[in-house]
Amino acid sequence: MSDLFDKLPQRRAIIDRRKLGEQLAAIAAETNDTGQRRRAMVALLKEALGAGHSEIAHRLLEAPSHGRLAAQATAFLIDQIVRLSHDFTVDHLYPSGNRSAGERITVIAVGGYGRGEMAPHSDVDIGFLTPFKQTSWTEQVIEAQLYTLWDLGLKVGHSSRSLEEMIRAAKEDLTVRTALLEGRFVWGDRDLYDQAAARFDAEVVAGNARAFVADKLAERDERHKKMGDSRYVVEPNVKEGKGGLRDLHTLFWIGKFIHRVRTVPELVDAGLLTARELRQFARAENFLLAVRCHLHTLAGRAEDRLTFDFQREIAARMQFAERPGKSAVERFMQLYFLHAKSVGDLTGTFLAHLDDQLAARGRRFLPSIRRRPGKLNGFVLDRGRLALPSDDFFEADPVRLIEIFALADKYGLEIHPQAMRQARHDAKLIETQGVRRDARANALFLDVLTSPRDPETVLRWMNEAGIFGRFVPDFGRVVAQMQFDMYHHYTVDEHTIRAIGLLADIEQNRLKGDHPLSTAIMQQIHSRRVIYMAVLLHDIAKGRGGDHSILGAELALRVCPRLGLTAAETETVSWLVRYHLLMSATAFKRDLADFKTILDFAQVVQSPERLRLLLVLTVVDIRAVGPGVWNSWKRQLLTELYDAAEEVLRLGHKQRGREQRIANKKEDAQALLGMGDKDFAKLAKRLPESYWIAEPVEVIAANLVHIQKAGSAPLHIAAVPDDDRGATLVMVLAADHPGLFYRIAGGIHLAGGNIIDARIHTTRDGLALDNFLVQDPLGRPFDEADQIARLTRAIEDALANRQKLLPKLEARALPRARAEAFRVAPNVFVDNKASNRFTVIEVNAQDRPALLNQLAHALFQSKVTVHSAHVATYGERAVDTFYVTDLLGGKIDSAARVKSLEKRLLDAAGADEEVEVA
Repeated sequence: MSDLFDKLPQRRAIIDRRKLGEQLAAIAAETNDTGQRRRAMVALLKEALGAGHSEIAHRLLEAPSHGRLAAQATAFLIDQIVRLSHDFTVDHLYPSGNRSAGERITVIAVGGYGRGEMAPHSDVDIGFLTPFKQTSWTEQVIEAQLYTLWDLGLKVGHSSRSLEEMIRAAKEDLTVRTALLEGRFVWGDRDLYDQAAARFDAEVVAGNARAFVADKLAERDERHKKMGDSRYVVEPNVKEGKGGLRDLHTLFWIGKFIHRVRTVPELVDAGLLTARELRQFARAENFLLAVRCHLHTLAGRAEDRLTFDFQREIAARMQFAERPGKSAVERFMQLYFLHAKSVGDLTGTFLAHLDDQLAARGRRFLPSIRRRPGKLNGFVLDRGRLALPSDDFFEADPVRLIEIFALADKYGLEIHPQAMRQARHDAKLIETQGVRRDARANALFLDVLTSPRDPETVLRWMNEAGIFGRFVPDFGRVVAQMQFDMYHHYTVDEHTIRAIGLLADIEQNRLKGDHPLSTAIMQQIHSRRVIYMAVLLHDIAKGRGGDHSILGAELALRVCPRLGLTAAETETVSWLVRYHLLMSATAFKRDLADFKTILDFAQVVQSPERLRLLLVLTVVDIRAVGPGVWNSWKRQLLTELYDAAEEVLRLGHKQRGREQRIANKKEDAQALLGMGDKDFAKLAKRLPESYWIAEPVEVIAANLVHIQKAGSAPLHIAAVPDDDRGATLVMVLAADHPGLFYRIAGGIHLAGGNIIDARIHTTRDGLALDNFLVQDPLGRPFDEADQIARLTRAIEDALANRQKLLPKLEARALPRARAEAFRVAPNVFVDNKASNRFTVIEVNAQDRPALLNQLAHALFQSKVTVHSAHVATYGERAVDTFYVTDLLGGKIDSAARVKSLEKRLLDAAGADEEVEVA
C-alpha cells in the first residue's frame, strides 16, 4: 500500500472511508434494485466529496502556504472516492461470483493524480487495466465506475487498456509513456499492477533513457516558447510556464525514467540533486502548489494562468502585507518570481548532473557550441564549458565571481552549471570580502555591461546566479519585482536586462529595419559607457515609494563612480535617469506641431549629445516593456520630436527652418501626388501654415486627394489604411460647427474603432479638416472594404444626429475583466504654460471604450474648441491630451472656468469622491 499520504494529518476529517463503507453496505442491504443502489451511492459519495473539498479549502485558508498538503489531501480524497465506488460497483452493482483469470481490473492513478498532487479542480486521470482483452463484465464495471465519477461532477481523463495495449501505447506515445511513468496503484488487483509495472520497466524504460530525456527536453523547450519563453512574464502560467510546476515535473520524470526512483528525495541518492537542491525543489514546489490551489479555488474551475485579477486576491489569502513603496500583491509576485528563478537554477544543475551521467567520456550528451579560448586565468574547460578547478576557487579570490562572467562573454563560452551553483553558493563573498570596492571587479563588470557581443545573455546568467544583485545591491532590490499594471509584461530586472540586449542589438545593426534613426545615432554617441549605464539604472529605484526617476538619478551619482565612470559621465547618466520618461511623454502626450512644445523640451535637454542618448534610451525602454508595445506610430512621433528638437538645439530658438520645412513638405507632397503646379497651388493655398507643420507628408498627400474628391460637397469622409503607422487614417471634411469632434469620435467608437491620435484643422475657407488615426479592438488597421464602409456610415449617422450617441455607447462599453483588477483614479491637469496659443488639458483615467468620446462631449458642453487630441494608453491607464481654446480662440484662464472644466472632465472620466484634481 502506498505511503504517499502517511504524513497527511487527520485524514478521517477529510473523508472517513470505513464509515462510508458501512453506509454503502447498508444501502445495498436496503434494496436489490441496481438503479436505486447506484443513485443512493452517488448521493452519499457526492456529499462526502463536497465535505472533503470544504475541509481541504478550510485547511488551505488556515495554512495558506502549505500547498503540498492541500494537493495531497485532494488526491487522498479522490483515492477514497474511487476505492469506495469501485468496491460498490464490483460487489453490489455487477457482482460476479465466478470470475475468470481475465476478469481482473486494476485502477491506476496517472499524471498529477498519480504523483498525489491535485489542485481542487484538477482532472482525475485514471487508467483501467485488464490482463487481456476486456470481457463484458469488465466493460460493465469500468463504464459504471466512469458514470459514477462523472455524476459526482469530476472531470475524468481515462483510458481502458489490456496489459499488451498499455505496453504498446507507452512505446508509441511520449504522453502515454510519461503518464504511466507516474502510475500509482489505487485499487483493484494488486498482482496485475505489479505485473504491469515490471513489464513497463523491462520493455519501455530499459535502454531508452537517452531518447526519453531528449524528447522531454524538446517538449519543454516547445512549451516554453508557447508560453513566452521567460520566467518573468507578469501574468505567468503556474503549471505550464517557464519556472512553473511542469519544469519541476520534467526533472522528476527524467530522474524517474533513468533511475526508477519513486519520490523526489530519492533523486539525491541517484546523484541528480544535492540535499540543498532538494530543499530548494521542495520549497518551490510547495509554494507553486499553494498558488495553484488558491487559483483553482478562486476561479471555481481548473485555471492555471495567474492573471492580475487573481493576483491581488491570492496575495490577501496568503497573508502578504503592504510595505513602504511595495504593495502586498507586488510582494507576493516577487516571491513567486524568486521561486520561478529557483526552478530555473535547479534545472541547470540537474541537467549538468545528468550530462555527467549520460555523456560518453570527454563528450557532451546535451548539445553545445564549443569554443577554444586563449587564457583562462585559472579557470578550466569541461567539455567546452567554463568550469572551476576546485570548489574553493571563488573563495581563494572572490573577484573571480565577476571574472567568470567576463571570460564567458569574451570567449563566447557557456558556464558549467556546477560552476553556476558554486557561484550562487559563494555569492555572499561579494559582501563579506569587499568585492564591490575592488577596482578590477568593477572594471570586469563594466566590460560585461558594455560588451559589443551579447551582454543580455551574460547579465541574465549573472542575475540567475545571484551575483548581479549582490554586486549592484540597488539592482538586487528590483530582482523579481513585478510592476502591477497591464502595461509592463516583465519584472523590473527582466525588463532592464532585455533593454540592455536591445541596446546591443541596435548598436550591432541588428534592428536597423525597426530602428533606423537609433541605429544611426548609436554610431555618433561619444560615450558608450554612459548609454549602457543609463539603461541599467533607469528603473533601478522602482518600488521605493517615490518618483523612481528622481530617486534613480540620486542613486546614479553613487553607483557610477564606483563602477569607474568619470564625473562628467556620471552627471550625464544621472540626468538621463532623471528624464528617461521625458521624451516619450512629450512625443505621445503633446502636440509636436506646437513650437512651444519643442522649445520646452529642448530647454530641458540642452545638448545634441543628450538628445541622442535620450532617444536611444527611450526606444529601448519602450521596446523592452513587452511584445506589441512598440509600433511604427510611436517611432514616427519620436522621430518627429527628435528632428524638431535637434534643429532647435543646432539653430537656436528662432525656428529658422520653419519656412524651409513647409516648402519642403509642399514639394514632397506634390511629387508624391504627381500633380501639376497650378492644381497643387490651388489646393495648397486652402491650408494654413500650422497645418503644414503638424502633418507628415503622407497624410498631407492623402488630405489633398480627399479635399479634391470632396469638391463642393458639405460632408466628405474617407478612410485609408496606413500599414506604416499600424492604423487607418480617417479624414472628415465638413462645415465646422460646435460638437463636430465629439460626434465623429462617437461614430468611430460605435463602429468598433479606437482613436489613437486626432488633429483638427480649419481650412482658410472655413471648413473643418479632421484627421483621426484609428485601430480595431485588436490594435490593427481597418483595412477591409466592409469595415471601412461601416466606419464611414457610423460617422455620417453620428454627424446627422440619426441616433442617440451616449446611450448607444454606454450599452456597448463592456468592461475588460482583467482591467477590473486595477483602479486608476482620474486626474485632470489644466496647463496654460505648455503652449503660447492653447490651453493644454491632460486627463489620466481608467481606459475603457468610448472614453475619448465622453471627454470630448464634456469639452463641448464646456463650450471650448478642440484643436488637437493626443491619445496614449499604458495598459489599463489612458492619457488623453487636448489642445483647446474658448469659442473666440483665446486661452481658458479664468479660475472659475478652469474649475468647472475640471469637474466636467472628472465626471466624464468616471471620478468618485476620492479622486484628486491637480
